[in-house]
Amino acid sequence: MATRVLGPTGSRRRRRFLFVPILLVAAVALLLVGAAQAVHDENFQLDGDVIASTTTNVGGTTQAVDWNSLFDASGGEIDPQPAGFTDNPSFDKDFTLKANGSFNPADNDIFTTGSKDELPISGWQCKASNNVTDKNDIMNAYATAFTAANGDKILYFALEKNDNTGTQDVGFWFLQDGTVACDGSQGTATFSGAHVDGDLLVVSEFTQGGVVSTIKVYRWNGGANGSLDVANPIAEGVDCESTNPNDEACATVNRPPDGTTGNGTITTPWPTSNKSDGPGNSLRTGEFFEGGLNLSANNLADRCFNTFLADTRASSSTTSDLEDFSLGTLGGCLSDTVTTPTPAAGTETQIPANAQVTSSDSAEITVTNVSQFSGTVTFSLCGPLALNSTANCQTGGVQISSHTLTNVTSPHTVQSSSVTLTAVGKYCWRAVYSGDPAKQVPGSSDPDDATNQSECFRITPRTPTLTTCAGTYNPDGSCTPTGAVNFGSAVTDRANLTGTANRPGTGGLGDGSINPTGGNGPAQGTITFRLFGPNSCTTLAAGFPAAGLTASVNGDGVYGPVTFTPQAPGTYHWKASYGGDPPNTNSDDHNADCTDANEDVIVRQVKPILSTRQFVYPQDKAKITCSPVGDCSSSGTGNLSGSVSFKLYDTLANCQANGSAGLLFGPQSFTISGPAPQTATTNNTSAAVTAGTTVFWRVTYTSANQAQTDADPSACTEQTTVSFVGDDATITVP
Repeated sequence: MATRVLGPTGSRRRRRFLFVPILLVAAVALLLVGAAQAVHDENFQLDGDVIASTTTNVGGTTQAVDWNSLFDASGGEIDPQPAGFTDNPSFDKDFTLKANGSFNPADNDIFTTGSKDELPISGWQCKASNNVTDKNDIMNAYATAFTAANGDKILYFALEKNDNTGTQDVGFWFLQDGTVACDGSQGTATFSGAHVDGDLLVVSEFTQGGVVSTIKVYRWNGGANGSLDVANPIAEGVDCESTNPNDEACATVNRPPDGTTGNGTITTPWPTSNKSDGPGNSLRTGEFFEGGLNLSANNLADRCFNTFLADTRASSSTTSDLEDFSLGTLGGCLSDTVTTPTPAAGTETQIPANAQVTSSDSAEITVTNVSQFSGTVTFSLCGPLALNSTANCQTGGVQISSHTLTNVTSPHTVQSSSVTLTAVGKYCWRAVYSGDPAKQVPGSSDPDDATNQSECFRITPRTPTLTTCAGTYNPDGSCTPTGAVNFGSAVTDRANLTGTANRPGTGGLGDGSINPTGGNGPAQGTITFRLFGPNSCTTLAAGFPAAGLTASVNGDGVYGPVTFTPQAPGTYHWKASYGGDPPNTNSDDHNADCTDANEDVIVRQVKPILSTRQFVYPQDKAKITCSPVGDCSSSGTGNLSGSVSFKLYDTLANCQANGSAGLLFGPQSFTISGPAPQTATTNNTSAAVTAGTTVFWRVTYTSANQAQTDADPSACTEQTTVSFVGDDATITVP
């Protein structure tokens, strides 16, 4: 049965390699046969066993590597492989055991119904068999590729058989199509896959007791329905025991010991079985076959051989009926895509003020063992993703650019087109190399699994700076705070917003922000002002809107003023907050803890200032009587009838002059009538004395009764002297 690779080969899958197809050929083919070395002269032991415990020396070169240098005891690949040997050598186990541990002669996959080498692969069929002929039953088959120091590319191959009876004939197909397979477990089935021009068939004949008599290599010409050129073998060889210095191909078996050469029964580290001993780790003489083919010596280096098929056969003829087969995937032809993004993978870049970050990707394509290759490299970009996203760009995204490669050498670096990113987020590049179908070179990509972050970077938002001023901003940006206002006056606040980032663009790729055609204008949003107090950092000022006073933002700048008239005196604190403009610009608060003195304002009460100024209004009172010789009454001379006039002067001289000069008050006159005595009193409310001085009164009585004369005037004999003590000069007295 053709059971695919035994052992833990999965650990050797390269993270950047697309699935299986593997190249076994080289970058530089040596076109001259004479320049190539014999296959048994290199580092690999073609000595009829699988153990490298002893070295051989052929052609002056010591061989130190054997099959157990490549595979462990389970048939799994050893990591790393020896120098010069390709990753992913192929090991195919082709037998099973019964439940009791004995050998099971049944096989799910053997050739059937006239399958022959000269037919197209579509003419091959397989089926299951309950009892494969012992000498035709393959136990294990394996192959690898090697690059010599001189650049030669060599294939090494081997198989183990269950029995060594009679003449043995084996073949190895090296196929470029990686899809060749057949499953006969459900009945007769047709092989999948097809021939590619340049496929190779190695056929060898050897006897039970001796040496390999022939080994020939044939080339398939044409495509799926081409033909095997049996008339012109491209290489021939004999037993690897030959010392021919220019062997292009050779094979050998574990021959019987003859005293000087031959190794007889050999031991394998991995499970095998033979007819005589049953399951175990030994192969008797003639049950192990191995060989090598120098591809470069035959101008075959520029081929991608993705599959090997080992078979047993009735004869070495290409028309022979084919018997058992073992199918494996080879591991030497690989494409490797390694990318380097800008900004660098794993970095965080704060979005600049203009919200434009230039990004690109670089892909290095390495293809092993072909001199030149073609294909396309396509770059895609995923994003903007959430900053905390764990996704990458294994799939999806938008295509940025595609580049055609034509006959380039390995490694080859391809640069993507540059893009302008205008939105915050996580971005991941992906580069996909298509492979070269003409040469069966497999494709590859980076990343090629869902966890690889080697192509991802982050653009982080910008955090602005919000400063405020309960006053006025100066041209240099400093603040001159108001400090205090009288109760009943309004208080004001302004905000200076700096360090914002423009908005994401629109009309471009992805969400529209990649290579935008529009948008990308200044940050928007709202600044909200709130006033707290009096004498509190947490209580909103009475009457202040709960939603705050707002100003609409359009990029960096000074916003405001906003005004409010407090309803009570005390110390007030302005606070301001900017809501941000996601995703590019974060929010910011200012003075949340009321520690910015520029945001404090005192609403004060007015304290009256008390000052005094003494003053007096001089008053005078006159009494009119009659002289002793007369009686001012109805019984005498009659009642008093006349008028009293009061004048107040500033000096005695002015008083005596009885003019208008120096007249402070008056004349104020009162009518007198009735029996004596009669009085009259001034009501001076206009002539105040405010400083220490002496004023003089002039009082006259004019009689209107013919029986009575005028009274003698006071003749300025009345004076009022005032003395004031105190500093009261600031009050004006009417």
